[in-house]
Amino acid sequence: MTNTTRPALASLEAGQTVIDTTIPVSRADLIAYAAASGDHNHIHWNERYAREVGLPNVIAHGMLTMGSVVARVTDWAGDPGAVVDARTRFTSMVAVPDAESGVPSTPTAELALTATVGAIDAESGIVRLDLTVHAADEAVLGRTQVKVRLA
Repeated sequence: MTNTTRPALASLEAGQTVIDTTIPVSRADLIAYAAASGDHNHIHWNERYAREVGLPNVIAHGMLTMGSVVARVTDWAGDPGAVVDARTRFTSMVAVPDAESGVPSTPTAELALTATVGAIDAESGIVRLDLTVHAADEAVLGRTQVKVRLA
């Protein structure tokens, strides 16, 4: 859900945590992302194939992971156009097991996201957020930074 009030630059300080949330991931999310992106690689939907190529399970698309995280930043900022830069390194995979219920929309993985103010440039009105993103207690994105124009 998008925030309707843009955070005030003056209310922020370096080291302040501005986002601390979890993002559920389901097999249905993988299929929807594959349809939208055109990335139908078998490792994202076929468990047998994923295991045959040495993966622990079906894995989420890297850009789905990054996009889900940046979406939470745009929600916080109140405007998707406020994001002026986003960068990351993919450090690990997000395994998305089949739901025991057999219902693809049941989340079976979770991204833990924390965004902390890393720097504030009052002159340009840009704040740099430093993000940590984990799944199953393992960092899945590293050196993740998003710059947001708030003024």
